[in-house]
Amino acid sequence: MEQGAGYEFVDAIKGGVIPQSFIPAVQKGVKEAMEKGVLAGFPVVDVKVTLYDGSFHEVDSSEAAFKIAGSLAFQEGAKKADLVLLEPLMKVEVIVPDKFLGDVTGDLSSKRAKIERMGERSNLKVVDAFVPLAEMFGYATKLRSMTEGRGTFTMEFDHYEEVPRHIAEQIVSGKKA
Repeated sequence: MEQGAGYEFVDAIKGGVIPQSFIPAVQKGVKEAMEKGVLAGFPVVDVKVTLYDGSFHEVDSSEAAFKIAGSLAFQEGAKKADLVLLEPLMKVEVIVPDKFLGDVTGDLSSKRAKIERMGERSNLKVVDAFVPLAEMFGYATKLRSMTEGRGTFTMEFDHYEEVPRHIAEQIVSGKKA
């Protein structure tokens, strides 16, 4: 589903092929599979799941069996879908003296930043950018060393965005990104 839409479970069972009492177990199995994830172990979000068929046996059917069936069905379907990894993008504002602007913007660009605007505040330069959170670890120390201790920054979560495919492949394969 669209990003941010959440999770939706649709019971489309017709003719009682699965007793109503077992449908919550299927839903629970799906939710557990979503939480465990199918792509590098990360949770799955923004999914619509439709239960449209199944079978029931008087003796062999149990709540646990339907929970496992829901989990396995979700995993199988998710593997066929075109799943993507999402990463948090932070809204970052960096304030530096004019003479350090080039170094700071160059460093931000190396961190996959999208520089939105550059402006001035008093006699300082202000850079507004969106930067993946994974790239921001250790930034306070790096900014201090680049600006002789005179640069500052603020950072807050803004939104999630798809991880570039080459980095996602490294994450999924377990190699360091």
